[in-house]
Amino acid sequence: MSIKKNLALSDTGFVFNPSTGDSYSVNPIGLEILRMLKENKKDEDIKKHLLATYQADFETIEKDYYDFVKGLEQLKLTENNG
Repeated sequence: MSIKKNLALSDTGFVFNPSTGDSYSVNPIGLEILRMLKENKKDEDIKKHLLATYQADFETIEKDYYDFVKGLEQLKLTENNG
């Protein structure tokens, strides 16, 4: 899964999709995930990083990551929207 290449991310969590003009705001962890996705990191590597960085169990990390990615897909911010 990858996010759109032209998606703009600011250091404050502002996300801009120049294709549609839509903008969004994400929290610091969401921004961290988006940056890793933009670097083409694999899902498993991202989850491992989150598990090592934050105090949460694997099941919580996996569920929250899945929910975040599904949200990106629903907002059509992914390359493989179908």
